[in-house]
Amino acid sequence: MSRRWRGLTWDHPRGYAALQAAANQTGLIDWHTHSLEGFESAPIAQLCEQYDLIVLDHPHLGEALAQGCLQPLDQILPDEALRSIERNSIGLTYASYHMAGQQWALPLDAATQVMAARPDLLTRAGHSVPAQWQDVLALSRQTKQVALSLAGPHAFLTLLSMCAALDRGLTLDDGKRWHKPEALQQACEWLVELAALSPVSVRDANPIALLHHMTTHDDVLLCPLVYGYVNYTRVAAGAALTFHNAPRVASNAPGSILGGTGIAISQRCQIDAPLVEHLLWLLGENAQTHFIPQHAGQPSHLSSWRDPAVNADSSHFYLATFDTLNAASLRPRHDGFIALQSCASAFLREGLFNGASPATLADGLNTLCAPHSTIAERNFCD
Repeated sequence: MSRRWRGLTWDHPRGYAALQAAANQTGLIDWHTHSLEGFESAPIAQLCEQYDLIVLDHPHLGEALAQGCLQPLDQILPDEALRSIERNSIGLTYASYHMAGQQWALPLDAATQVMAARPDLLTRAGHSVPAQWQDVLALSRQTKQVALSLAGPHAFLTLLSMCAALDRGLTLDDGKRWHKPEALQQACEWLVELAALSPVSVRDANPIALLHHMTTHDDVLLCPLVYGYVNYTRVAAGAALTFHNAPRVASNAPGSILGGTGIAISQRCQIDAPLVEHLLWLLGENAQTHFIPQHAGQPSHLSSWRDPAVNADSSHFYLATFDTLNAASLRPRHDGFIALQSCASAFLREGLFNGASPATLADGLNTLCAPHSTIAERNFCD
């Protein structure tokens, strides 16, 4: 049977292996891949002109809706099927793809920024996995082996996760709010101190490269905020990692910014019953708990995250980070946020690598990220 649809996902096994294995069984979809950087920043309208199915993350929704390039799933999938997926999806993974009163993607994969550790190096240094931000800072001062994830949009996302730990009541998803000055100042102080002591070897590494480096080198024993990849709990060569809840502030819930992926349908796609059946199977409990984890994927189904066998096969990756994902915050999703995210990260990296003070970083971010700051955004990005 010839494949009927073209799909686009990202080029890590977590992004493509399960989708390709499932497509090989059905012959329905020809999956193509692009880089993590393409996944994070490529113009969604251009991709939708070329592909029927797009794997994306929730900050792209504003841009996609402005361009009118996706089909609302409420008009394609049965209402009860959507309600079932919503009930059984962890945290805000389903809600992250709901915008303007409609559902635009299905939460295929769940992830958020969590803590990654080399347990052997921690033990050798006489330390345990830190639970609080003050413990992370102390470990960094003592070992100089605590790394930050700063490449691409991740400098800004790390800052937002720190702010989320400090300012738990605030939501940014509508793009009309910004963090309290004291929370932003504190987060910038942490960022400056940790960046100054972070190993230079991973300064330019995206999350995949950073985690791979941790498995094959001994100069990083902890990253307090990096998007979790279950794949690095078992590695063919090197040392496996363990993943843990993001650091807390006092008794607050862990602060983290939701990632993961959703599968969306472009306007060019000619949908039929076999495609609908395939998509609903991918989101069903059986595929999410068995097929997807067995093919290098990272499910979004609540039952999968709690499943004893799935956890036993991953050094308890899912249960060890469950609280963080369940409490993770959404990013703004308005049209233009992807550009703002890139711009804010570039601003932070330049400041961190050139000795800017926490106050300078906080002032710049306030100017850049205040609601409706289109002039400020243009000035920073040009």
